[in-house]
Amino acid sequence: MARAARHPEDAMTLLFLPRAGVGALLAAAALTGCQSLQTSDNFLGILTPYRVEVVQGNVITSEQVAMARPGLTRAQVRDVMGSPLLADPFHADRWDYVFTIRRQGAEPQLRRIVVLFKNDALVSVDGAADLPSEREFVASIDPDKAPRNPPVLALTEEQLKALPVPPRAPAPEPVPPAPARSYPPLEEPSS
Repeated sequence: MARAARHPEDAMTLLFLPRAGVGALLAAAALTGCQSLQTSDNFLGILTPYRVEVVQGNVITSEQVAMARPGLTRAQVRDVMGSPLLADPFHADRWDYVFTIRRQGAEPQLRRIVVLFKNDALVSVDGAADLPSEREFVASIDPDKAPRNPPVLALTEEQLKALPVPPRAPAPEPVPPAPARSYPPLEEPSS
């Protein structure tokens, strides 16, 4: 205390030091409390954070693999299945198709397919045993699992008969043809 009396600026430092520590402790406690209010899916049970959809690679369906028969050329396989995600120059006879998707409200998916060639002809497609059909794939990434009723785009006969018939517009009067004009020749006739 004697030192605080000799140097008033030292006394001020000693007074503010405990307050700064208490403020830091209160801030840490407040932030820790916020963490307990947040789950992995929502905040306070109300707000759902936006999560970016991550889609990488080519979607390969069972219909595409069925069309990729042994003996097809590389160009034909590329037409059927798309470009491979990995075509390694050290393994020139191997193409790797990898597909991953992470979408909010749907299960993440990972598929790996290896296509092997020999002398520029397709030999085998490995890893295609559990591929979904195109419809199954679309259903698996749809976050809204409720069945949807497609809108009706055509009217029934009863609906057509119930429509009011608008009065027909009178036929337009014929427009008289424009009078024929006679223009002088652009060039003098050469004789």
